Amino acid sequence: MTPSESAEIEAKKTFEGFIKWSKVTFYWIMAILLILAACDFGTDKKTGSQYNGEVYAPMNMGVNK
Repeated sequence: MTPSESAEIEAKKTFEGFIKWSKVTFYWIMAILLILAACDFGTDKKTGSQYNGEVYAPMNMGVNK
């Protein structure tokens, strides 16, 4: 076997391994994102936003005294 043939075989083996691990990683990331999306990414929906617009409403704007 010539060095170029053995290098080609090794390159094909390495490329197949790279593709395999890339797919596995991609599928894990997609699964984690689906799980997070199902849980609304950890947002708190029960208590609401706790935002009160009246607290930040501008008062006495444009009133001439």
